[in-house]
Amino acid sequence: MRGQREALQRGEITRPGAVNDTLPWALYASRVPGCAHTFSLPKSSDLLERFGSITSEVVRQGLDLLASQFQLSIVVRRFHWLKAPNPLLDMRRIAALLVASLLPLAVIADSDKGDDQSPKFYNSARHAAADPHVFYDSEKGQYYAYSTEGADEGYHFAIYISPDLSTWSKHPGGVLKAYWYWAPETYYNEKTGWYFFIFAGRLREDLAKDHFRYSKFEEPSKLGIAVSRSPTGPFNEIRSEPIGYYPYDPNYHDINLVMDDQQMLPPESLAKGEAAPKGTYIPTIDPNIFFDNDGRIYLYTSRNAYRNWNWDSTLGKYVEESNIIVVELDRKWWDDPFARTMPEIASSQINLNANNAPELPSNITSYNGTGEIGDPPRKDGWKTVISYGADPQDWENYHVDDYVKFNGTKKNRRWSEGSTVITRNGSDDKSVYMLTYSANNYEASNYGVGFATAESPLGPFKKSSKNPVLSQKPDGEFPIYSTGHGSIVASPPPDIRINFGAQDVTRKSLDGTELFYVHHARNDTTRDRSIFTTRMSLNDSAIFIGSDDAISMSLTPLDQALPKDTYPISFQVSCSRDRSPGARFDVRVMSKAGASFDLMEGTNRVVSLPGAVQATSIKPSRQRDGGYVLNFNTTSQGDQMQNNAASFSEAVMKSNIMHESKDEERKAAFIEEEA
Repeated sequence: MRGQREALQRGEITRPGAVNDTLPWALYASRVPGCAHTFSLPKSSDLLERFGSITSEVVRQGLDLLASQFQLSIVVRRFHWLKAPNPLLDMRRIAALLVASLLPLAVIADSDKGDDQSPKFYNSARHAAADPHVFYDSEKGQYYAYSTEGADEGYHFAIYISPDLSTWSKHPGGVLKAYWYWAPETYYNEKTGWYFFIFAGRLREDLAKDHFRYSKFEEPSKLGIAVSRSPTGPFNEIRSEPIGYYPYDPNYHDINLVMDDQQMLPPESLAKGEAAPKGTYIPTIDPNIFFDNDGRIYLYTSRNAYRNWNWDSTLGKYVEESNIIVVELDRKWWDDPFARTMPEIASSQINLNANNAPELPSNITSYNGTGEIGDPPRKDGWKTVISYGADPQDWENYHVDDYVKFNGTKKNRRWSEGSTVITRNGSDDKSVYMLTYSANNYEASNYGVGFATAESPLGPFKKSSKNPVLSQKPDGEFPIYSTGHGSIVASPPPDIRINFGAQDVTRKSLDGTELFYVHHARNDTTRDRSIFTTRMSLNDSAIFIGSDDAISMSLTPLDQALPKDTYPISFQVSCSRDRSPGARFDVRVMSKAGASFDLMEGTNRVVSLPGAVQATSIKPSRQRDGGYVLNFNTTSQGDQMQNNAASFSEAVMKSNIMHESKDEERKAAFIEEEA
């Protein structure tokens, strides 16, 4: 320990873990080689941002005093103010530590070691990101999120990057230049080095007839796939066409063919509905691929609500529904070292329903909703795993009376979409498959996430009676709406040498990690949906078929602990070689896994003290991969830094300010009390 402290005094140690692993999030100050100034990076948003310049000034004075006395690196534990019984008392407490405790040590820390002292974050809802799918790339130490919304103009599917599931930065552009696409997911094959991007899209009119018999309806949707050597692209489609999968339902009465031209109101009786011709091709959206322990691969999709009317005997009417369906995939596409093979379904499912297909009606031109009559090449198999009829739950009924509520402008509907599948062993050591899904429209008050269990990836799945396990919280001080459609990820491995594969989280839990459900939500019903990170728990003792308690989720608008092993952070800093006027520093801030924080992202603010002066420019560094050049090029600030060798520049991470009104009240109270 003595050697570490001496190294810290020399400014050689920058990782708090090298000094004291109980200091997860820290305030740093160290001499920058070749610079005349002392440089500091506090990872302490609650300390420096929630109380604004008052707290910043207290910290600055304390650091000036300590630095002038010892000229050594200082590490100060990051306090969490929001949940403290009296945040103002705690603020004075840290000020007293900084200003009065002139101990000949390199570490000043709070003696409490409770969980409430761990670094915190909250969901800032900064980025538009509907239907997010997230995976952790252990080779890069980063999380990557792909979403329907948020891409730059001319692109579809935004890409977001985060070292810790809380600070997200948007990658420029998007994944594809495309037309009306939804719900992307990305899978990484560690053996071949390829990233597979699968998505749903609405077919152009001229292509719909190749995949649907009756091509004229609202969403003739199919699945596509693109590949890349990098999680941020560029992605290129293996072929400029949908995946060759033609799910066909030979027993479905195609109600649209006996509806009027408006296609809004189905027949009023089951008998009239059953007079419609049988047989229809199924449009699919919201793909999710599951890689089982035995090497088999399964494709889950949502059978699009369009062209899927189901008779509800309790309500005595037809309701247009989406269901979750599944089919097994062949492995050739996944194992192809060149990523040139399109995904194909298992041979047992190819054209499985051809023998049961009814003949085309002879008077087909007399039916509505046909469009150009198509002739797809196959009638493939599939299996329903989630539907209302098989396992009805009342919370899924929000939209079943929409036709009357909205004066004939909306259909009576149900939705089951956005599935994710994982598996774990139950108490009998047999595999239990758990599927999460979203129900209702995201604008509905009871839109949310449910889960179901099964003994096979092909079902049947039994829904939890405690659904939904995730739903909106509209009545809090900081409301949350539109909670749904997410994916399951884990915190990074405790040891960065462990390679935890991108899909491993769906099959096993790594000791020391925790689970998260990353989904969309929003704080205002007029805003876009954004990325939200919610803690998810698996109850090991409740993992069995038919379980009601296997999965739980902890949605909160308040601060929550950062995912394990995303901290402590470290930093690298040096004088920039740029000779322009002003103070320039070359800075890289990293997570425990070595992933860089994007200092150009607004939640990772960089300021210089005194005065909380923001950098006049931030740009990527040419010297340091993942680093940024910070320029404080103002006359007053430049003079100050030239004249004061003990001045500090600060990188304030994770500000995520949402509590401005509360902060103003606290600052006012603090000023009054101090006066």
